[in-house]
Amino acid sequence: MTQKKKKRVNRSLLLAKKIIIKDGGTPQGFGSPSVYHAVIVIFLEFFAWGLLTAPTLGALHETFPKHTFLMNGLVQGVKGLLSFLSAPLIGALSDVWGRKSFLLLTVFFTCAPIPLLKISPWWYFAVISVSGVFAVTFSVIFAYVADITQEHERIMAYGMVSATFAASLVISPAIGAYLSQVYGDSLVVVLASAIAMLDICFILVAVPESLPEKMRPASWGAPISWEQADPFASLRKVGQDSTVLLICITVFLSYLPEAGQYSSFFLYLQQIMGFSPESVAAFIAVLGLLSIVAQTVVLSLLMRSIGNKNTILLGLGFQILQLAWYGFGSEPWMMWAAGAVAAMSSITFPAVSALISRTADPDQQGVGQGMITGIRGLCNGLGPALYGFIFYIFHVELDQPSLKTHAIIPGPPFLFGACSVLLALLVALFIPEHPHMGARAGSWKKHTSPHGHPHSPHPPGEAKEPLLQDTNV
Repeated sequence: MTQKKKKRVNRSLLLAKKIIIKDGGTPQGFGSPSVYHAVIVIFLEFFAWGLLTAPTLGALHETFPKHTFLMNGLVQGVKGLLSFLSAPLIGALSDVWGRKSFLLLTVFFTCAPIPLLKISPWWYFAVISVSGVFAVTFSVIFAYVADITQEHERIMAYGMVSATFAASLVISPAIGAYLSQVYGDSLVVVLASAIAMLDICFILVAVPESLPEKMRPASWGAPISWEQADPFASLRKVGQDSTVLLICITVFLSYLPEAGQYSSFFLYLQQIMGFSPESVAAFIAVLGLLSIVAQTVVLSLLMRSIGNKNTILLGLGFQILQLAWYGFGSEPWMMWAAGAVAAMSSITFPAVSALISRTADPDQQGVGQGMITGIRGLCNGLGPALYGFIFYIFHVELDQPSLKTHAIIPGPPFLFGACSVLLALLVALFIPEHPHMGARAGSWKKHTSPHGHPHSPHPPGEAKEPLLQDTNV
């Protein structure tokens, strides 16, 4: 009964949002809020960064000729830690003040370092680190999508967003590598900056607000709970619910090696495995195409046939296989084969996001996705630094490309990652397929603040997700 009651409330709130939007409750924008608006924002942002793949790898090696992997890990690590600290705050604020302004903020500051690549590489890497404060576009995008979709539609919507991220990297690295070789890096930087500006203009002019003012908690007179914006307070809340605790541990253990891999893998392919810039671009393109298929067609089929939990388990299994293959692989063809497996492992994150969205109240989607993004941000800080340190202690340096033919384990960090994901798989086995919301509501009452706001939009008897709802919002 509780599940049916929650679904009726969700449908009622979604219908109310659509009525308010239709009646003019939404600021300027083209049409009604849709998944396509979110898709375009993500595509343009990461297409701009994809163009810079080859120039960034070159600048990284030139700027830090010694211990390149270690310095790369530190740069990406600082960015990730700042993202972890800011993601819950931005998610909570977007629940109150709307999504559009925070989309504009995150995209602007995420793309701000791009022009500095040619002006000053040192400043470029420094600003990349600092930009982590606002590099949480996915948090706001997933909350935007949750505002305008019903629960049964979200897995496809999240799959579209994740697939768009992959699609943006299908051709952009190849285009960037070609333009860099023929016309130089300056043209690539100018083009990437122009696309970033186009993304900002698109948000300003075309993206409508998905969370009308009448539907925001602030319009009911509720104050913002700054405790909810504290990432460490959010992590402490995780332990109050066993299901969400298991989900968060799974995300941490699986994304920690993925973040480290993403920060160093293309550099590893080019400098250690002997890939040319064109081969690296082709590798990214093939991986992106396969990821699109995996996150749309395959993900949808798996969710319908084996369910949310088993889809996550299958994705983790593919991730273990591809990381182990990267770790022991010493030939280029092995990298290509493992890349195909890596594309299948990309189904994990949209499946986890869908599971989280099912447990969050409609007006708390920003907080919920912000918390997961915060954990991923923590991994974005620890993962690259950890991978860089492992490369360093195993003496994998850019001036030792012959190491790949002599070492028993050519890629030690990737093997460590496989072990981490194996632990994530074991934890995920205990996640229930269908969380019982009503049963958890009772345990949450023990932890709620006595200062709950009297104007809560939920009926007193309605069960709420203990982690993702806030008594003051």
